[in-house]
Amino acid sequence: MNLILLEPAELNAPLSRTDPRAEHIIKVLRCEVGDSFDVGLVDGPLGKGTLAALSDEALTLTFTWGPPPPPGDAITLLIGLPRPQTARDILRDATTLGVGALHFIATERSDPNYAAATLWTSGEWRRHCLAGAAQAFATRLPVVTHDRSLTTALAELPSATNVPASHVPALTPGATTLTRLALDNYEATAPLSRCHLVGDTSIVLALGPERGWGPADRAALRTHGFTLVDLGSRVLRSETAVIAALTLVRARLGLLT
Repeated sequence: MNLILLEPAELNAPLSRTDPRAEHIIKVLRCEVGDSFDVGLVDGPLGKGTLAALSDEALTLTFTWGPPPPPGDAITLLIGLPRPQTARDILRDATTLGVGALHFIATERSDPNYAAATLWTSGEWRRHCLAGAAQAFATRLPVVTHDRSLTTALAELPSATNVPASHVPALTPGATTLTRLALDNYEATAPLSRCHLVGDTSIVLALGPERGWGPADRAALRTHGFTLVDLGSRVLRSETAVIAALTLVRARLGLLT
């Protein structure tokens, strides 16, 4: 836990001693009354928290805040609904790496039962995003949905100039380009590592479910302007493919400098 993240509603209330964040402050950071530590407000600024008082039941904290955070990264992930444990890993790690939105979608070959998992119905998914943000020392959480089909998600993508990833031109100031890429082990026409992306490009990156895209999925993706790309000849687990693909995209956009 590199950052103590707090929701806005928590700022004016004591933090229970049983809260994992309180245990981290006391047992890991070894803070005593008067000591300060790094905090963040969810979707808000970074700052410093101070342990103002300590009782057997709760911690009383005070805060000083820095400037607002920068906008979120212009990367949207469309992911065929995976098993819940795989989804947990993706929620955490994609948030750590930095994405603007995570849409878990029903596809031709995804298991419809996964949408009814307690991960989604209980709201547990948000906890994994918070863990990912705290790991990254960041406060921005991605927009997350889990109740759309691929067809609906494609229809709801933002409007922008669609440019094939291999032919993205130099952009004039203020121009908006939306590049749509889909990972596919079988019908890819180019490796993701060779796609030419520029820093002011918005990216939509689609990854199929654990059984891969079906023919109807590929047809829909192509109809909506997606270029099918791959990560090489090795077949990766879904959670590994997300990390590898995001790392390549962020490097191409200059976000790893």
